Order: sequence, then C-alpha cells, then structure tokens
Amino acid sequence: MNRAQTRFARFAWWVLGYILLVVLWGAYVRATGSGAGCGNHWPLCNGEVIPRSAAAETVVEFTHRLSSGLALIAVSALCVWAFRLYARGHRVRLAATLALFFLLVEAALGAGLVLLEYVARNASLGRAIYLSAHLANTLVLLAALLLTAWFARDREGSAGRRPFYLRAALPVTLTVSITGAIAALGDTLFPASSITEGFRQETISTSHVILRLRLLHPAVAILCGFYLLWGMITFLRAKPSSAAVKAAWLAALLVLLQFIAGAVNVALLAPVWMQLLHLLLADLLWLALVIAVVEGGVASRLRPVPRNP
Repeated sequence: MNRAQTRFARFAWWVLGYILLVVLWGAYVRATGSGAGCGNHWPLCNGEVIPRSAAAETVVEFTHRLSSGLALIAVSALCVWAFRLYARGHRVRLAATLALFFLLVEAALGAGLVLLEYVARNASLGRAIYLSAHLANTLVLLAALLLTAWFARDREGSAGRRPFYLRAALPVTLTVSITGAIAALGDTLFPASSITEGFRQETISTSHVILRLRLLHPAVAILCGFYLLWGMITFLRAKPSSAAVKAAWLAALLVLLQFIAGAVNVALLAPVWMQLLHLLLADLLWLALVIAVVEGGVASRLRPVPRNP
C-alpha cells in the first residue's frame, strides 16, 4: 500500500468516527426534545439562515444541522478521493459511493422528521415507524463507511463459506436496534418516576402503542444477545482469519457490555447520557459484526477423498 492509500485510509477512519459523533448528537436532539428547535422549517431554521434565537432547543438543533452539513462535505470528499485513487471496479469505490448515497438518504430522512413534525412531543405510530427506517439507514451508512476504510488497505475479505448463523447476526442486530430506538422514543415521550410506574404504564389496557412496544425491547435484546454470543463462540471454533477472530471477540464483549448498559439504563430510568452510551455500544457492536462477516469465510469441514494408488 502506497503513501496516498495510507492517507486515504486514515481519512476514511476519521470520517467514520465523525459520523458516529453526528449520530450520537442526533440521538441527543431526540432525547432532549430539541427536534422542533428550528420549527417546521428546513433547511432554514425558523425561517432564517442563521437563527438569532438563543433558546437551548434551537442551539441544539441548529448545531446538529451544521454537523450534518459538514458530514456531507466530508463523505463527498471521501468519495471523490476514492474515485481518483482506486481503479475502476475496486471495492473502495463501491463502498464510498454507497456511503455517499446513504448519507443523502439520511439527510432526506432528517428533513422529513422536521417537515412531517415527527419531533418534540409527537407520539404517533408514524413517528416510531419513521425513526425505525432512519435507524436502519444509519446502520447501513456506518457499514459502508467502515468498509471504505477497511478495504482502503487492499483487503478483499477472506475467502470461504460464511456460515448462516454469522450472516444472520446482522439482521438480528438490526431488529434489536429498531426495538431499542422505539423504546428510547418511549422513554422520551413517557418518562417514568420509578421502575414500577414505568411497568404499570406499559401494561395497562389503555397504554399507548409506543409504551407497549417499549416493553418488547428488553425481551428481544436478551434473546438476540444470547444468540449473538452463541454465534460468536461457534464462529471462533471454526478457526476463521485473525481479523475475524478479533472482530468476533470484540462483538462478544460488546454484547456483554450491552446487557450491563441495558440493565443500568432501566435502573436509572433512561437518563440521556445513558441512552447515548447504550446507542454508542450498539453502533460499535454493529461495526464489529460487519467486519466479522466480511472476514468470516471459513474453510469447508469436508476432507478431500484420497485417490486410489
């Protein structure tokens, strides 16, 4: 790998880290109810290019829009650089193009949240569905950026068969993440003063649909978490490549940390800082699983039949 590719790889990792921060700030916007800080105006903020309001919600929302704009510039530069540096058909070109595409979709979804007024105290089912689509797009965006950085060092992914249980880890994690996003929305819209009150809110016959969906997340997270642990242990026994081994161990560790974070989140009644930490661990788990799948080709266990002498 030449010096230009080394610089590109470093820049790609930097862009991925920056996008992670933008994602966390977006979650902070939702958790603090600041999504309506610029009213229902987009791309303007309360009808102004630079808002003059000093309200905290406006500052938070406008800062998120600025950081998202910088993200678009960074990913666009990454894509142009990939096309200038790598030959036609190289995986880096494809990954960078997908990253730019899904970032544009991310921007469109963010604009839709404002224009459809799926912000602040909006407790509609439509908002929960919209946020689920937003989260799914975010995870695909992060995966594309990760692969841009990963393949920048001319890694082509390991050869061999990828076990089904390993490939299934990605949709399983996506499912848990979506239920987690809905649960976090429920924590924002219907905060509880105690665990007992929160459970009562979720189980009474007149409870809101988002509250009932919030009750689903812990059960899904526990079941899927144990599946991921089993999958990573089984995968490690197949003796994959060293990169896949590291990714699998990291994924298993992050699952255990998520169990702890989820319990603490419930015990503390979902404070904003804990929601952000929980989300960060979920994003890192997703990225570790992406690498495990990419590098997870294992040789067939069938032994070749010896020829007759």
